Amino acid sequence: MTMLVSHESPKHILNASREYNDYDYALVHLFEEHKDYFDFFKKSVQMKRTVYLDNSIFELKESFEPSKYIKWIKELRPSLYIVPDVLEDSAGTIQQFEEWERKFSPKVDFDVVKMGVVQGHNWKDLVECYRYMSKHADMIAISFDYTYYELTAEGNSPLERMCNGRQRFIHQLVDEGIWNKTKPHHLLGCSLAREFAKYTSPEYSNIVSIDTSNPVVAAIKRKQYKTYIGLDDKPKVLLADLIDVQLDTEQLRMVEYNTTQFKRIINR
Repeated sequence: MTMLVSHESPKHILNASREYNDYDYALVHLFEEHKDYFDFFKKSVQMKRTVYLDNSIFELKESFEPSKYIKWIKELRPSLYIVPDVLEDSAGTIQQFEEWERKFSPKVDFDVVKMGVVQGHNWKDLVECYRYMSKHADMIAISFDYTYYELTAEGNSPLERMCNGRQRFIHQLVDEGIWNKTKPHHLLGCSLAREFAKYTSPEYSNIVSIDTSNPVVAAIKRKQYKTYIGLDDKPKVLLADLIDVQLDTEQLRMVEYNTTQFKRIINR
């Protein structure tokens, strides 16, 4: 199965992003101050493109406030939304999911996929959260930046350990029979793009989508991907903080080049 990819992009190139993105990925916290940003995704919905809505926990360090989040879900009517979670907290994430199901999910009056994020600080917690999401969520998300990866994976830098750590974590879920082969999975973000080459083999065929702004942010910072590899480092800036950036001709060329190279990494 082909992994679908979306690279979050500045407003300046959102329309062009439909050329290199298989689906559109929105950060909910930007809707309040950027009406044109929201309008783009609303138009995507009207165009019948697949639209994922993120609760912005990576940017805010906590999930977007649920009572506001449900308002935007109902207004946008995305194909999928990420249920609020708690960073590296299995019990807190499960509690958030249950509270969402009780208070807010019944208010959604249209068909939509609910993505649950695996969170935890160690193997036991991560597995507990994974098993819960496997049972209750429509789709399971695994992040790139758990502290667990840095503590257990090999690598000469934090980026390498995070890259190798998610690979190791997913492989162990598969190897120990915990991985749910019947449910779609999503990979949130990345440290190094080369990680994704690992998931082109058949045992990972239900990893159906990836989101990462990495090739776009790299282009904005004038960093060009290496063929079939990506970067050896990672720009230390969030795409959300670059949302108003205007790209010049050279940066636009690099966006096209980097996003093309990213697809080559995942054998497309």
